[in-house]
Amino acid sequence: MAVSSGHIARRRALNAVFVGFCYLVTAIALLFLAAVLWTLVQKGLAGMSLDIFTMSTPAAGSRGGLLNAIIGSIMISSLGMAIALAVGILAGTWLAEYSGDSAFGSAVRFINDVLLSAPSILIGLFVWYLLVKPFHHFSGIAGGVALAFLAVPVIARTTEDVLRLQPTSLRESGIALGTPFWTVVRAILWRAGGSGILTGALLAFSRISGETAPLLFTSLNNQFFSLNMTREMASLPAVMFSGALSAYDDLQRLAWAAALIVSISVLGVIVGTRVLLREPRSA
Repeated sequence: MAVSSGHIARRRALNAVFVGFCYLVTAIALLFLAAVLWTLVQKGLAGMSLDIFTMSTPAAGSRGGLLNAIIGSIMISSLGMAIALAVGILAGTWLAEYSGDSAFGSAVRFINDVLLSAPSILIGLFVWYLLVKPFHHFSGIAGGVALAFLAVPVIARTTEDVLRLQPTSLRESGIALGTPFWTVVRAILWRAGGSGILTGALLAFSRISGETAPLLFTSLNNQFFSLNMTREMASLPAVMFSGALSAYDDLQRLAWAAALIVSISVLGVIVGTRVLLREPRSA
């Protein structure tokens, strides 16, 4: 059946309007993103100095930096990611390779999906009731556990999806050689899906690196330098929160500097990991 020229012209016009609308929305989103980044860089650099990396958080009107918060964030985030990687990868592997269509597997998958969208403040409140209230004091360990609760669902979901994408022939080839299935998973499936699992880990790290609410309920903050994770511990998100609410300009500058450090750190970890683990292209 022949299509009239008017119908073709109308379809082209509608397509042009739709494509133009997509370009407009994309431009608006990029404009807002650029404005956020420009404000972050401008105000963050204004608060940067050598003291930021050599001195602890000061009182208002005093000289100081963010050394205690930087070290605290590294320790708390490292603990959270260590727990999340172990639990998330194993949970995702079980969901993909062992649970099948069982009712228990469906329940675990549903709970994991719920945790993916759970407000971080609720996670912080739960860990406070679990690890802070019984011991009558805040701690860096509680902060790491709270961050792990946020990271585990991301890693578990990504691991499950990546392993389900692996061809069945990989499993069959390993089993045909008489290899135990757990060895097939460890030596073949994990290796084949390594880049996808890494992506899930990076996404999880990106989420927890700037979380504030869980840390206010668990590790709280510490104005002094401390490596004791069984007591209160400083962190960059907590400094950002307290500094942003402060009426003093010097503490606000520290908050902007902390925000810039967190952003650069996340970007650096993601880019650096991708570069180091990039597979060489075959000629």
